Amino acid sequence: MNKQHKVIITCAVTGSIHTPSMSPYLPLTPEQIAEQAIEAAEAGAAVLHLHARDPNDGRPSPDPALFLQFVPQIRESTDAILSKTTGGSSAMTAEERMAAPMVLAPELCSLNMGTMNFGLYPMAEKAREWQHDWELPFLEATRHGMFKNSLSDIEMIVTELGNRFGTRFEFECYDIGHLYTLAHFLERGLVKPPLFIQSIFGILGGIGGEHENLNHMRATADRLFGSDYQWSVLAAGRHQMRLGTMAAIMGGHVRVGLEDNLWLERGRLAQNNAEQVLKLKRILAELSFEVATAAEARVLIGITAP
Repeated sequence: MNKQHKVIITCAVTGSIHTPSMSPYLPLTPEQIAEQAIEAAEAGAAVLHLHARDPNDGRPSPDPALFLQFVPQIRESTDAILSKTTGGSSAMTAEERMAAPMVLAPELCSLNMGTMNFGLYPMAEKAREWQHDWELPFLEATRHGMFKNSLSDIEMIVTELGNRFGTRFEFECYDIGHLYTLAHFLERGLVKPPLFIQSIFGILGGIGGEHENLNHMRATADRLFGSDYQWSVLAAGRHQMRLGTMAAIMGGHVRVGLEDNLWLERGRLAQNNAEQVLKLKRILAELSFEVATAAEARVLIGITAP
């Protein structure tokens, strides 16, 4: 992959990490999620990574009925690739996390490549006015819980979605071992190249956000997969733009969005997802990179029919 490749921008619109009290701009209702997703696509995001939330209190939800309140509108309004989560949150079972994708027949789904500690509880230590009684217990539960995606869970997800719908996957790799797990499934023929690998940095329980780790992830993926993959980087919080820019320079793609980072710059909350997409797009333009369209991203990822 040469340095003048076109960069796929993924936008993760709401996620399940942040809670409503952390930002008034986090989209919670189906209407807000649809609006911000469409704006992000218009700003330049080729991939929209989607979670659902209960519109009454903003808690993460796997309910297919909630996804059906915003996914059709996004599909009708943009040609962006819609990546449905199979991650949900650590409070959900694998079967619950699979429920919406099995209804929506997605062309792309995220897939966490292993069971891991997923520590959100440090965010509970900041003094703030909590709007809902579920928020603190949700964050504190990650101190003693874990996100479960066993080898059998992964096999079930790739088999069910891949065989039934031809779904492609955004393989979320939070540590070096996750790359080796992905290589195992590739060797067994359960996943097919080109692989779309999302390397994730800065989550408590996964690999840290240092640039040395970025190089290590890239070199390991090169060794395991050669030229049979597309590499994207998701860096949490303050690492988002810095490591994302480095990833583009190294021949990769970039993910932004309020799921991963609530801020636009130091001391300033992003007022919507499109602001982060536009900021990244400006940085890439200054470095003479072009942003991939949704159609170009489909070719790179190996999606044959939207």
